Amino acid sequence: RISPVLNPHPPTLVFPIMILALWGVLMTSSICLRQTDLKALIAYSSVSHMGLVTAAIILQTPWALTGAVTLMVAHGLTSSALFTLANTNYERTHTRTLLLVRGLQLALPLMSTWWLLINLTNMAMPPSINLVGELLIIAALFNWSSPTIIITGVGTLITATYSLFMYLTTQRGALSTQYYLLPPSHTREHLTLILHLLPLGLLMLKPTLVSGLFAYKYSLPKTLDCDS
Repeated sequence: RISPVLNPHPPTLVFPIMILALWGVLMTSSICLRQTDLKALIAYSSVSHMGLVTAAIILQTPWALTGAVTLMVAHGLTSSALFTLANTNYERTHTRTLLLVRGLQLALPLMSTWWLLINLTNMAMPPSINLVGELLIIAALFNWSSPTIIITGVGTLITATYSLFMYLTTQRGALSTQYYLLPPSHTREHLTLILHLLPLGLLMLKPTLVSGLFAYKYSLPKTLDCDS
């Protein structure tokens, strides 16, 4: 909200923050690959995505700002859904350790479907709104400096890797022997997850709800300046 007031940014101030934001994407994504705590993995995933958003907001082009807002909305819903799923696991197993919560697809098959859908959204699978936001930011950063495509590309690859790692670790494999009886999933849990995925699905049909107005607002003054 305050970044347009600070336009134009002094380059000596901006470059270090941009480098830190992009480097943070790689670092926090790499931490996710070695994480043993489920909730910590999801939290670091959010930090990684917000590194992209920070870089885009500092860039201050219409594409970057549109991508930043789109990704914030999309990841807000996705991350909240992942935390909801982690909590449903914790209520039944009373542990967040990935090694102990394996094989839950056998006990909770419908929850496994939610895990798959939300993890695919988290790794920006087309045609999700996450992909729209990430592509806009990556394109804007590439236009600013072409070597950034290496950092954003590697970051996207690591994001896909840890998302699949999280799904396979929690859902596949043999069920831990310490769980003799797991209660089934409740309707309220499914309703909560539907209320996360339904807005994401609707935004896939009409992404301009979060992006179009913002891009128009920020590109209009520049157009007026050119005309004048």
